[in-house]
Amino acid sequence: MPNVFLSPSTQEYNPYITGGTEEYYTNLIADAMEPYLRAAGIGIGRNDRTLMVQDSVRLSNDGNYALHLAIHSNAAPENPTGQLQGTDVYYYANSERGQRAAQIFADNLAMIYPYPELVSAVPTTQLYELSNTVAPAVLVELAYHDNLEDATWITENIERIAQNLALSVTQFLGVPFVFPE
Repeated sequence: MPNVFLSPSTQEYNPYITGGTEEYYTNLIADAMEPYLRAAGIGIGRNDRTLMVQDSVRLSNDGNYALHLAIHSNAAPENPTGQLQGTDVYYYANSERGQRAAQIFADNLAMIYPYPELVSAVPTTQLYELSNTVAPAVLVELAYHDNLEDATWITENIERIAQNLALSVTQFLGVPFVFPE
């Protein structure tokens, strides 16, 4: 049975323009993903929302995971606050498997995000959670939580986003997607 490590944001200080926080909503999404992953026969490891990102990486590296999935939402810099939109799926630039995973996630998210042209897979070497995990890793920035339309899309589509992310996990791991009973 393949295993995935879910790492929803631990950033309780990142408020959504609609209320709530990045930590709250990304954990709801991870919670909603779990039945889909279990139905597909995928084992699940998960971070602890009270710990730091370094602890999440350590927990992931201590396990036998085929994928590390970090789930976040984005915020614009100070000047264009609330004006940016889109979904970015980051992967470590030197990881072919990370790139393959990121493309799967981006392609699937483009099917449900309101502006598919604003969904992309993005290489980086700057994100700790991607450059320090043993398993191939992706960090999904679902949408901008400081943009009213994007934040509303996230908060009103928890189940749909969770199902989409779980589908991407199954496709990357090469197992059939199954609806939970």
